[in-house]
Amino acid sequence: MAFSFNRVQLAGNLTRDPQVRFLANERAVANFGLAVNRRYKTNDGQQKEEVVFVDVEAWGRTGELVGQYLTKGRACFVEGRLRLDQWEDKNDHQKRSRLVVVADNVHFLDSPRGQGPGGPAGEPGEPGDTSTDAAPASGASRPAAPAGAAQPLDDEPPF
Repeated sequence: MAFSFNRVQLAGNLTRDPQVRFLANERAVANFGLAVNRRYKTNDGQQKEEVVFVDVEAWGRTGELVGQYLTKGRACFVEGRLRLDQWEDKNDHQKRSRLVVVADNVHFLDSPRGQGPGGPAGEPGEPGDTSTDAAPASGASRPAAPAGAAQPLDDEPPF
C-alpha cells in the first residue's frame, strides 16, 4: 500500500469576514477565504506575484474564535488538511468539485487596530501568537489574578 499524507500549512490574509453558523448539535463551523501570495522573479529578472484563493473551514471552538476575532484583511496561519467536495450543479447538471482546507489550528498573525503589538492576548514583549488552541486538555482554568490586578475585558480571547 502506498503512503499518503494530507497536511496543509498556509499563511495569508482573509478575503472576507468569516461566516459562522451553528449546527443542530450546537457545534460551530466558520467558513472564510484566504489569499496566499507568492512572489518570484522570472528568467528575464522581472518581479511577478501570483495569488491563490483558498476556501477554509474551521470547526468547534476554533471556528467560534475565528468568527469572533478575525475579519477581512487580517493575517492568519492555518494548519489543516485538504477535503474534496463534489456535487452536481442543479442548473446544468454538470459535476462540480472544489478543494477545501479543514483547519485544525488557526494562529492570528497580526493584531486588530488599536491593540498593542501582541494583540488582545499578548503581553508586552511577547510575540502576538494568539493560537486558537483554547485551553489545556486537562480542562484546567487560568489561575485567578492577584487582588488589585487589572481584570481582562470581556472581549479578550479566552487563551
